[in-house]
Amino acid sequence: MGSMLKKVLFFSFSVLGLTACATSPPTSADNICSIFEEKSSWYKASKKAADKWGGNIYVPMSIMFQESAFQAKAKPPMRWFAGIIPYGRPSDAYGYAQALDSTWAVYKRDTGSHFRSRSDFADAMDFIQWYMQQTAAKNRIPKTDAYRHYLNYHEGQGGYARGSYHKKPWLIKVARKVEWRAKRYKAQLQQCSAKLERNRKWLF
Repeated sequence: MGSMLKKVLFFSFSVLGLTACATSPPTSADNICSIFEEKSSWYKASKKAADKWGGNIYVPMSIMFQESAFQAKAKPPMRWFAGIIPYGRPSDAYGYAQALDSTWAVYKRDTGSHFRSRSDFADAMDFIQWYMQQTAAKNRIPKTDAYRHYLNYHEGQGGYARGSYHKKPWLIKVARKVEWRAKRYKAQLQQCSAKLERNRKWLF
């Protein structure tokens, strides 16, 4: 094998390895400091989106964890008839933020960002912040209120306003889990935000 071919193959495998690392879920999703230490570009993207939309980092990260467990190509589970025949997924939600096709299209139109991808962390984080901005404006929900923001995220702002979640006790339990995680992430961030900020300045 020629030296040039070896170099090409080495470069190709290196790129594939970096891509896999970039899209794989973080090793420790229960600690936001560990997440951002492992994936420094995620902190940069989260901070950029928070500054852009006037939000925080811990609520959208808790929503993303609940929606996709930080999996880039997450989809709702397949439904099965009699446990053996697949008959489709309950929705077309996709990616880190589990954004629906229709909502993602509105986001791209409103922001003028036509080349965004739901499997890109930075784009998904910007989407969640954008959606929280809509929720804050329409239903007057403080951006620190992870419980109500998740209910809006799941039911839509109109559904939340109509109180659709009252008929879904399971959803209320999930929203409380998101609230708990947001509080935990917030407390953790207070311990590592200074270090993350120092590291962010070295990123391009």
